[in-house]
Amino acid sequence: MNPNFTIPRFRLPDFVAGIGQKLPQWPHTLVLVGALNAALKLKLLPESELTVLEDKLFRVRVLDTGGEACYTYRDGLFRPVFRAQREPDLAFAANLSAYLQLLSRQEDPDTLFFNRELEITGDTELGLIVKNMLDAIELPSLSRLPLPGRQ
Repeated sequence: MNPNFTIPRFRLPDFVAGIGQKLPQWPHTLVLVGALNAALKLKLLPESELTVLEDKLFRVRVLDTGGEACYTYRDGLFRPVFRAQREPDLAFAANLSAYLQLLSRQEDPDTLFFNRELEITGDTELGLIVKNMLDAIELPSLSRLPLPGRQ
């Protein structure tokens, strides 16, 4: 990550979540599942660990936007779940800023969890496996991405 750029901790106003909860949630789910399947195709996720995810139900909530995505892993692909019939095996909940800090590698899940900015519920062993899988992903540095005006 570019050391000159940090994502601040923020929380969107409450009315944003109120509006977001009334909107369809399927777009969030499709985007997240598409990103996870792209990571599979690029071989960013350790294939040896994926069998543990088979038929598990996952939920990701973005608290301050009112967004929620549920998905499962089945037959070698992540798949959307539009109407979950049970509680998820593993669930994450955080504000948008915490997820952005995770994605940019500015913060790690343990720090966010112990600072009470990331809530993880469900199967503890599964949570550790997923955390280790995410930690193993090597993302391209934002500072190396081509931007307009940068040479």
